[in-house]
Amino acid sequence: MQGRTPTGYHAARMWEIIQAGGPVMWPILLCSVGAAAIILERLWTLQEKRVIPRELTDRVWKLVETRTLTDRHIEALERNSPLGRVLAAGLTNRNRGREIMKEVIEDTGRHVVHELERFLNPLGTIAAISPLLGLLGTVTGMIAAFDAITSQGVGDARVLSGGIGEALITTAAGLIVAIPALIGYRYLRGRVDALVIEMEKEAIKLVQSFDRLGAAQSAPAPRDEP
Repeated sequence: MQGRTPTGYHAARMWEIIQAGGPVMWPILLCSVGAAAIILERLWTLQEKRVIPRELTDRVWKLVETRTLTDRHIEALERNSPLGRVLAAGLTNRNRGREIMKEVIEDTGRHVVHELERFLNPLGTIAAISPLLGLLGTVTGMIAAFDAITSQGVGDARVLSGGIGEALITTAAGLIVAIPALIGYRYLRGRVDALVIEMEKEAIKLVQSFDRLGAAQSAPAPRDEP
């Protein structure tokens, strides 16, 4: 280790391990990079303040009550957040009746949910195939070990070490990638479900507010008693 920093030593050691794992290590490494990128991107995108800004529905309803809501407000709301897109779709159709408004909100909500779930299927795929890649490395490593036995016999243990090492390294690497990927997939899936429920509550709140407003406007004015 003379003349080499600890960081350089560990990097060199890691490179040796990757090489010892054989060709199957490369797709496992690609899976690890992909899983890390997806998890970090989704953690950033699925922050509650980015998906469901606080008091957004209340601010929108104040504009409706004061009759100051304009098309510019709706366009800005659509660009605001995923919840904003859902509310903007409802507000655009607010004069077309409750059923049309609700249907448009539900349709837009399905598109928004699809965007929130972006990259989750690839993450789940990575969590599923990483152990299989590790198993494939185990098989190829054992094949290499038996080939060594066939050609050189069992007198020298070093003959077997390469194939056995490849088998063990790829097995461990596949599990090391799969476990965090599966945890990340389950967590992010639950996060999306929780955000969708909150968006549904906010959308229902908006629809019910319009129902109350319509009922108040259609109610007959009180008459003076004779």
